[in-house]
Amino acid sequence: MAVVNLPDRLLDFAARVGMMTDALPARKRLARHIAGQLIRCSSSPGATYEEAHGAESKADFVHKLSLGLKELRETHYWLRLIVRSQLLSAKRMEKLIDEADQLCRIFAKSIVTAKKRLSPAKTETFATSSAAY
Repeated sequence: MAVVNLPDRLLDFAARVGMMTDALPARKRLARHIAGQLIRCSSSPGATYEEAHGAESKADFVHKLSLGLKELRETHYWLRLIVRSQLLSAKRMEKLIDEADQLCRIFAKSIVTAKKRLSPAKTETFATSSAAY
């Protein structure tokens, strides 16, 4: 299997989620709501990841990755809700849910690694400033 870099993987994920939302039953209010939420939160991590590479500091980098992780977790929630509410089958959603889980793990590990590289003073400042989010 070919190695896919993370920016491409995030872009592919957002595209796949977008295409999946078109398969949701348009006449169901819950499906319409979920589709709108999914389009927003599934496309955000890729853009946030790109922004992180232009971060002004290591703390800013960690902050941007943390925002991406929040959006990935939200995406993971909505994908599971689709299955739980029987809008699409678990079999059909399995790969997207697994990819969301894997991306969450990658972001979480990256955040842990990046935080270890921050000096103790900067880590404390970041923890204090991010508490407002």
